[in-house]
Amino acid sequence: MYMENTPQVSRLHIALIGRRNAGKSSLLNAWVGQDVAVVSDVAGTTTDTVRKAVELPGLGACVLLDTPGFDDTDRQLGRLRIERMQMAVEQADIVIVVASGVDLTEEEREWIVSLRRKGTPWMLALGKADTIADAEQEAERMGRELKVSAVAVSAWKRTGLDRLTELLLQLLPPDFGEETITGSLAKEGDRVLLVMPQDKEAPKGRLILPQVQTIRELLDKHCIAVCCTPDKMGEALASFHKSPELIITDSQVFPQVFRQKPADSRLTSFSVLFAAYKGDGRVLRRGAESISRLTEHSRVLIAEACAHVPAGEDIGRVKLPRLLRKQIGEGLQISFVSGRDFPQDLSPYQLVIHCGACMFNRRYVLERIRRAEEQGVPITNYGMAIAHLTGILHQIDFG
Repeated sequence: MYMENTPQVSRLHIALIGRRNAGKSSLLNAWVGQDVAVVSDVAGTTTDTVRKAVELPGLGACVLLDTPGFDDTDRQLGRLRIERMQMAVEQADIVIVVASGVDLTEEEREWIVSLRRKGTPWMLALGKADTIADAEQEAERMGRELKVSAVAVSAWKRTGLDRLTELLLQLLPPDFGEETITGSLAKEGDRVLLVMPQDKEAPKGRLILPQVQTIRELLDKHCIAVCCTPDKMGEALASFHKSPELIITDSQVFPQVFRQKPADSRLTSFSVLFAAYKGDGRVLRRGAESISRLTEHSRVLIAEACAHVPAGEDIGRVKLPRLLRKQIGEGLQISFVSGRDFPQDLSPYQLVIHCGACMFNRRYVLERIRRAEEQGVPITNYGMAIAHLTGILHQIDFG
């Protein structure tokens, strides 16, 4: 039951990559004991990334990503399929390179170099071991040559799967799953006031995911959590016999909440908390400070993780651009991307402002931050940007 209720963004993401017909899909099906991916002898059968949520012994709740072959030569769709595969690699906490034979191709070696350059944990699986003489010895030889863990696997005979899991356990990031949303800002017994607007932008009948996850974590920490809307903040504060240790709010009402907060209460927002939970809070804070260097001739990219249809006073599409143009000038150019669309080339922009990324796993957010840093483009998130634009960035707690 725990696995079924674990959000996909909180699971360990494992991507299988390799050439077409290397046996990735067969391996996935044998591993999970289900026909999840379509399998055939025709090269290129997998045309889009297949995602399967599973519970693996020792690894716990995972998402397995079966990808199209990176040697796809289709003139019309090959490039798009390879882009999908690249996106899966960016999301992966661990990558399994499924080798198509005992002698690695130039393409396979290039992808291995790319994984090493990005610092992505990876291992080698020699696929279709039942068709290769001395497959286990060959896998050991390849592992020694590449200085990486390697295993021979056969989906048909279902051999090598236990060893595959053992090697993955050795690659598991030591701190995986240990990050918390509130960090050191909240501890057992603390009183926490959550100020959450429930306007027309809020989903009817439910809370948004960052609010749900934060409340759950506060309860797990045995904090005393009190929720209210901004118009009831005064009454909520009056219900405490002394000031709450922490106030968490939506970034869009930072000024209103900041004016009412007791001097001895710390203040943060869901978006600011997720900056550190999903990404690198220090880098994103520096990115917010770079807003001061923007001019009317600058270009800003606003990236949303969820591909929702914006309506009314959308924070990313309306409120944040309004704040930016009010401070910098109406000539400021602002572009938008949503979902998993994110440019490889960020050089046209002087700043990237990302949402809290509650719909992405941490590895994927860190990859986007890495890409921006590598290209020398400052990156921040909604909460930190709004805190800077309202003049309270240095009075906000980041954990």
